[in-house]
Amino acid sequence: MCGSWKRAFGLAVAVFLVQWGPPSAGRAQQIAKYAGEFLSVGAGARALGMGGAYTAVAEGSIASYWNPAGLMQSTYPEIHLMHAQRFAGVVKYNYAALLWPLRKESTFGFGLMRMGIDDIPITALLNPDLPVGAIFEDENGQPVRNVPYVVKKVSDVEYALYFSYARRLDRLPWQKRAGQDEEAARASVGASVKMIRKGVGDNSAWGIGFDVALLMPVYRELRLGVNLQDVLTTLLVWDTGRKELISPTAKVGAAWPVTWGRFRVVPALDADVRFEGRKFASQAHLGAISLDFHAGIEAVYRNVAFLRLGSDVGRFTAGAGIQLPRLRFDAAFLNHQDLGNTYRISATLTLEEEKFRRK
Repeated sequence: MCGSWKRAFGLAVAVFLVQWGPPSAGRAQQIAKYAGEFLSVGAGARALGMGGAYTAVAEGSIASYWNPAGLMQSTYPEIHLMHAQRFAGVVKYNYAALLWPLRKESTFGFGLMRMGIDDIPITALLNPDLPVGAIFEDENGQPVRNVPYVVKKVSDVEYALYFSYARRLDRLPWQKRAGQDEEAARASVGASVKMIRKGVGDNSAWGIGFDVALLMPVYRELRLGVNLQDVLTTLLVWDTGRKELISPTAKVGAAWPVTWGRFRVVPALDADVRFEGRKFASQAHLGAISLDFHAGIEAVYRNVAFLRLGSDVGRFTAGAGIQLPRLRFDAAFLNHQDLGNTYRISATLTLEEEKFRRK
């Protein structure tokens, strides 16, 4: 197994160097800022209620999006559904996910994201040679006011399909040298292959990308998570012949759950590191490198009732959840002063039966 991991790592490095080798004018023009922005929306009302600070929490089926290495934290299969009304209901966003333990040391995950604006009217003037409101005679000699009319309706829709795999590591090399016990070194690694489709009106684009991730306990309950999204860059090819590259994003996070009797508190911090020159459109930047921050906290009572608060790139978030037998419902709120508020609801079904338990 060790040899196969080394070969896979070597192949990934080789492809990365080919993709990001000596720059050329043609390659530089292909980097499309915000081409993958819809991939940064997030998934799951629990995570979004915590402001998107979920890379190191990474529990459940939504880990396929946040940190595929976190798929190893679940014992039973899960099915997750989420619906969101973004920006006062203008944008519809849906996410579905599946987690399925394969063996003691591996897990499969699946995720499907759809975000779009449907029924966008395309208009034209009755007489394009005249200004709006002008009076002219139609083919029957009748006076007509030159007003717009709806020619057709189109949609702006984006899809992402995730296939994820996670595997547990016994110990990391430096932990072996440090003499830590095995239970303190239960790190896991994960990877996702994602298929992307974007459609605007009559045009569409297809792409494929790769994410690689690590979830590692550091000290007591402190966990660190890293998810390198679009690690080899993601190429989008439009049917018009245009080609765009989505540059990598590094999501880095830390979480330290603390338990007091029947109460558990989960504080978490995340940072999104991008390399596409967002500058003042980000919270902090250094040259082409930009940083956006997420912070959140979850309070849990007897693993039944959940309350959450957070900051998603400086915007206030809140959420709540309730755990029923095998079924959990979550809701989340995001405040936006300019574009209106966003509401998310999700449901998670756990197939908590012995026949489905991780072997």
